[in-house]
Amino acid sequence: VFRQAGRTYKEPKLVLFSGAVDSACGMADSAVGPFYCPADQKVYLDLAFFDELHSRFGASGDFARAYVIAHEIGHHVQTLLGITNQVTRLQSTATTTQRNRLSVLMELQADCLAGMWAHQAHKKRNILEAGDIEEGLNAASAVGDDRIQKRTRGYVVPDAFTHGSSAERVRWFKRGFDQGNVQACDTFKAD
Repeated sequence: VFRQAGRTYKEPKLVLFSGAVDSACGMADSAVGPFYCPADQKVYLDLAFFDELHSRFGASGDFARAYVIAHEIGHHVQTLLGITNQVTRLQSTATTTQRNRLSVLMELQADCLAGMWAHQAHKKRNILEAGDIEEGLNAASAVGDDRIQKRTRGYVVPDAFTHGSSAERVRWFKRGFDQGNVQACDTFKAD
């Protein structure tokens, strides 16, 4: 897709860790979960998170794990396209609520890009098996801010969302998968 747009794709580095890790974005422990650090262009995956994805969030299957990795790679794509820098600049002068909303738009776009990856990978290599997309959608739903807040706080505070609701995450992953192109993933211009 990058090549078709006349751009060069630089692969991110993948760092597997357990417990805690030091990145160019600072020290992170397993409570952070998988993350992407734009400063060093690395995807950090806490191996224990994948067990937690199944046991705590109820999202199992190989494609649930693939969704998580593809979502983090989506953040790398945002960095390569300059979206991360644009959003960081906007967040520097925004209110807390505005910063959170911009974060949600970034996260939903990464979900859409994960769906786009699944579409493109299946189209080129026929990799999807029956039930894979459902595993991905289940994982996207399981890590929605509303579900996590309800489970941890007992109530939901939409203004505090940083990743989007379960329904939003599912909708954007599905949109990326169904349409299979970057233009479909412009969360910043969507309603």
